[in-house]
Amino acid sequence: MSKKKKRLVHGIFFYVGILFLMAVILIPFFFMITVSLKTAKEAIQVPPTILPQELTMQHYRDIFDTGIFPFLRYFKNSMYVSVLAASISLVFGIMAGYALSKLRFPGRTTISNSFYCVYMFSGILLIVPLYRLLSSVGLYNRREALIIIMVVQTLPTSIYMLKGFFDTIPQEIEEAGKIDGLNYVQSIFYIVIPISVSGIVSVFVYAFMIAWNDFLYATIFLSSADFFTLPIGLNALFNRPDYIWGRMMAAALVTSVPVVIMYAFSEFLMKKGTTEGGVKG
Repeated sequence: MSKKKKRLVHGIFFYVGILFLMAVILIPFFFMITVSLKTAKEAIQVPPTILPQELTMQHYRDIFDTGIFPFLRYFKNSMYVSVLAASISLVFGIMAGYALSKLRFPGRTTISNSFYCVYMFSGILLIVPLYRLLSSVGLYNRREALIIIMVVQTLPTSIYMLKGFFDTIPQEIEEAGKIDGLNYVQSIFYIVIPISVSGIVSVFVYAFMIAWNDFLYATIFLSSADFFTLPIGLNALFNRPDYIWGRMMAAALVTSVPVVIMYAFSEFLMKKGTTEGGVKG
């Protein structure tokens, strides 16, 4: 077989594999979309239909009915917890990551290596001590308790990731800034952050997604429906005795919209940071 034919065969197998992987990933979303547009009767009929025979938007109207699914309340709680937790984790991650990357002090290497130990322990092991601690200070059934827990969960990884980004910044750039009169804090704002926009956005998205998708801690530390986040609200909707498949799929799709917007916006910021980041003379 000639080299040209080999390349053609390899290319065919490559694209067939890509299409297969895309199908595996996208089929569940296709199923969710089609079921959310079917009537309640058609969604459970046997044999199932691939496409809706009768389009309906009733399920989407239902999830905005506060008597069925108070989506806006759950959305507000999820956004409050996720944005604050991600922001706090990012701020402390930048400060700690910069200190471990650029400053020289006794024990710096030991502290840096200790972050590897975090991955050896499951988050489940923290439930009992965190429950006792937060309950003793009156934070049980408060959204603030969930924010603290999400910061505890994401901060070690945030520090580790940001330190890796800061390590790639040449020391000469900061030294040039110091010659111009910049101190450490000014160096972070005027040199480090503009250069590390892609890393900072990645860390924020990571912390945001961990908090947004959290179900375990929210189930344990939140007992009032007024403070439920979207994962708990979806679980409550799924466990209703009068559950409707189309309504559940519609709720799941609407819940995923902010995540899609977050990824698209972060991609825009990372591309913008790549082209514009740096030190202006």
